[in-house]
Amino acid sequence: MSERIRVLQYGLGPIGSASAHHVMDVAGLELIGGLDVDPAKVGRDVGEVIGLGRPLGFVVAEKLKQVLARTDADLVLHTTSSHFDLFKDQILEILEAGMDIVSTAEELSFPWLAHPQEAAEIDAVAKRVGKTVLATGINPGFVMDSLCLNLTGICQRVDRIDVTRVINAATRRGSFQAKIGSGMTVEEFRAKMDGGCMGHVGLRESVGMVLDTMGKKLARYESSIEPLVADRSIKTEHFEVQPGQVKGIKEVARAYTDKDEFMTLTFIAALDGGEDGDTIKITGKPDLEVKLKGTNGDIATVAIAVNAIRRVRQAAPGLVTMRDLPIVTMW
Repeated sequence: MSERIRVLQYGLGPIGSASAHHVMDVAGLELIGGLDVDPAKVGRDVGEVIGLGRPLGFVVAEKLKQVLARTDADLVLHTTSSHFDLFKDQILEILEAGMDIVSTAEELSFPWLAHPQEAAEIDAVAKRVGKTVLATGINPGFVMDSLCLNLTGICQRVDRIDVTRVINAATRRGSFQAKIGSGMTVEEFRAKMDGGCMGHVGLRESVGMVLDTMGKKLARYESSIEPLVADRSIKTEHFEVQPGQVKGIKEVARAYTDKDEFMTLTFIAALDGGEDGDTIKITGKPDLEVKLKGTNGDIATVAIAVNAIRRVRQAAPGLVTMRDLPIVTMW
C-alpha cells in the first residue's frame, strides 16, 4: 500500500499513548497530532506524553478543531471511552470533519443489539460523508467473536461455542487493576456491581456479532458477575490486597437461541491469574479446541487497532465490524 496515512490519536491514556507510539513504528503511517482533555497533558509535546523519548514538534490539543486548524488527518485512532453516552458525540464530530475512524470503544464493536438507534445514526452520517467507522480490540473484536467465526469455517456443523479468557491482571496497567475491583471489600464490589459500575464491557457485543453472522436469533442473554477473593496477600505496583479483599472478577455471559444455549463467554481477570490465555471450544462436526497463550490485552488491542487502519481505509463507507473486513494482518 503506497498511500501514506496521516493518523490523529484521539485519547492519550495508556492505550492511546501506546497506539500513537506504535503508529510511529509502522511504515506508511504518520502521526500528525494528539488529542486529550487531561489538563496535565494539554499543551505538552505529544512525543513526551506518549513516552517516545523525543519531541515531535506538536503539542497535545484539547479540541479536535485545534488540531485540524494546524494540519489535516486521514484517520483518527479513537481510544477514549467504552460507553456510547461518552463517545457518540466524539465519533460524530470526527466524521463530520471528514476522517475515517478506528476505535477501541467496546460498545461500538457490534452495537445493533444494545444501541440500535445510535448505531443507525453513526452509520447514516458515515455514509453521508463517505467515511468508515470500525471498533475493534482483543475482546471484543477478536478472541470472542471474529476468531470464533473464522474457526467455524472449518466446521460442517456448530452446536455451541464456549470461550474462556484468563488475564493475569498483575501485569496490566493500574487502571485495569482498579476496574476489576482490586483491593475492594466484597461489599464494596457488590455495591458497585449493583450500580452498573463493574464488569467487562463487550461480551454482549461479541455474542451479537457471532449469532448474527451465523444467522441465529438471540432469544435470551444472561450475564453474571462475581468477585474473586484473595486468600493471601498480593502486592503489585498499584495495589496491595489483603486476604478477604477482592483480587479480581469472573463474568459469565450466556446466549440462547429459541432452541437452547448456544454460546457461553467466561471472562476471568485476577491479580494472581497465572498465565494469560484464551480457550475456544466449538462443539459440532468436528469438535475443536484452540488455545492461545500470551494474549496480553493491552499489546494486542494496540496491535489490532493499528493493523486495522489500512483495511478501514479500503472499506466502503459506514459503520462496519471486524466481520465485514478482509482478515486484518500485521502491516
